[in-house]
Amino acid sequence: MSPTRSTPKSSPLKRKPGLRSAPAARQTPGDTDGKPTRIQERNRARILEAGLLEFSRFGFGGATIEKIAAGAGMSKSNLLYYYPTKTAIYEAVLEHILDTWLAPLRMLDITGDPAAELADYIRQKLKISAEWPEASRLFASEILQGAPQVKPVLQGSLRQLVSEKAAVIRAWIAAGKLKPHVEPVHLIFLIWSATQHYADFETQVLALTGKTLKDEAFRGEAEAALVATILGGVLA
Repeated sequence: MSPTRSTPKSSPLKRKPGLRSAPAARQTPGDTDGKPTRIQERNRARILEAGLLEFSRFGFGGATIEKIAAGAGMSKSNLLYYYPTKTAIYEAVLEHILDTWLAPLRMLDITGDPAAELADYIRQKLKISAEWPEASRLFASEILQGAPQVKPVLQGSLRQLVSEKAAVIRAWIAAGKLKPHVEPVHLIFLIWSATQHYADFETQVLALTGKTLKDEAFRGEAEAALVATILGGVLA
C-alpha cells in the first residue's frame, strides 16, 4: 500500500483551485497585482474560521456580523473591510469547505492500485471529519435547506469532478481490479456518507459509544472498519 498522503490540517484556510461557489473577498488597499498581503490572508483566514464556527452553531439566520467579528478578534468595520456582507462570508466559508473536502477526491489516481487509492481516500475523508466536524455539519445543513448557495457548484464543477473520478473507478473495473457490480457514483456516495457520519452525527456517536473521532483509538477502529468493509465489498 502506498504511503498515506498528507491531508489538510484542521480548518485549513488556503484556497485550492477548481471550485468557485462564492466571490472572493474584496481586494483591499495593499494588494499587489491583485494578490493579498500576508496580513490580509491571515485576517481573511480568521474571518472564515470564526464564520464557520458561528454558522455551524447558529445557522445563517442566527449568526451575526458582530459575533463573527468578535470570534475573529477584530472590529465589525475591520471585518467589513474584507467581506461586505454576512452572505459573502457564508458563501466564502462554503466554498472553502468544498475545496478542502474535494482535494482528496482529486488525488484519486487511475494509475495507482485501487486498494491503496480507495483506502487512502477513506482515511483522508475520515481525518477531515475528525479535525473539522463543524464544516461537515454546516454543509449538511446547507444541503438540507436545498443548497441555496452551493447548488450551482453541485450541478457544475462538483458534478464534473465526480464524473471524472467515476471514470477512474470504471477503468479499474474494466481492468478486473474491482468487482463488476460496483457502481462508481454510489461507491463515492458511500464513502462520503460513511466518513462524514462521524461528524454530522457526532452527538449520536458519542451517546452510543462514549467516544468521538477526537479519541485516536476510536478513530483508528473506525478507519480500520470502514476500509475493511468497503474494500471487502468492491475489490475483485
